[in-house]
Amino acid sequence: MKDKHWSATKERGSTFGIQLLVWLYRIFGQWLLRIVLIPVIAYFTLTGNKARQASYAYLTRVNAVTGNSTKVRWYHVYKHFYQFGTSAVDKIRAWLNDVTMQDVTFHNPEIFEQLRQDTPSKGAIFIGSHLGNLELCRAIGEHDSSIKINALVFTKHALKFQAALEKFNPDAQLNLIQVDSLGAETAIELKEKVDKGEIVIIVGDRTSVTQYGRVNYADFLGEPAPFSQGPFILANVLDCPTYLLFCLKQSGRYHIYLEHFANSLKLARTERAQQLQSIIERYAGRLEHYCLKAPYQWFNFYNFWQKDDKQHISRTATNKNEKNSSDDS
Repeated sequence: MKDKHWSATKERGSTFGIQLLVWLYRIFGQWLLRIVLIPVIAYFTLTGNKARQASYAYLTRVNAVTGNSTKVRWYHVYKHFYQFGTSAVDKIRAWLNDVTMQDVTFHNPEIFEQLRQDTPSKGAIFIGSHLGNLELCRAIGEHDSSIKINALVFTKHALKFQAALEKFNPDAQLNLIQVDSLGAETAIELKEKVDKGEIVIIVGDRTSVTQYGRVNYADFLGEPAPFSQGPFILANVLDCPTYLLFCLKQSGRYHIYLEHFANSLKLARTERAQQLQSIIERYAGRLEHYCLKAPYQWFNFYNFWQKDDKQHISRTATNKNEKNSSDDS
């Protein structure tokens, strides 16, 4: 039986649900909201078959790589789901300006400072992931008027989340660009933005919504996994500095890691395939490094190691009985 592609999974939840979360947060604060999440997350854990299996498989791989002989149990999977729920609370806090710079630790601050100096004349591309809280990075970036951020999203879920927040905080705006695929038109638009000194953020741990086989396989937690070529080919087209961006919550604080990845990812025509493979392997290695720092904060609740071809996956939307929880932004 074929696996379902991540984009074929219908969202659980609604714009109303997001607005309710924001309302509860504003009235009762984050701690009561985190308590309210306990039964809600229990429900999603019990009813999200596919997501639960994916979490179990992922955490088992983490244990194998780290040499942890502990068997993954239901409460480990629940903890994984609960971290996903609390990350939504952190997103709300960030966009309502309740996260201050005192709550944040910037690693490699010299890279941030250099970026601020460079962006007026030349932009950059940030390649992130579904590890930790990329939304928080974007919200913090919005507080720095010297940096303009554009985020590419591949589903309408992120747009719903943004619309819900703007009802409570009209200033919580970000230039979200919803795309189905990275075509020439999108690349031209983004090239113009980068040339004006703006930042483009894209995630590197989701395969194409529309096309099969536009991937390279790289070792990730002990087994080859498909990584989309799109973000790295986009970086090649934009021909600008490329950074890797991660935000993890550790000991109650938000830790932002910005790594300089390359001054340019321009691919040579004669060695294009080999260079692209090497670049994607480097990205997969850094993603694994940070996953092992905070394994419960990786929010890809589907079979990440599924082969990206018509034999193994279906991009057809699931029916109601096959719904699954995932963060598809």
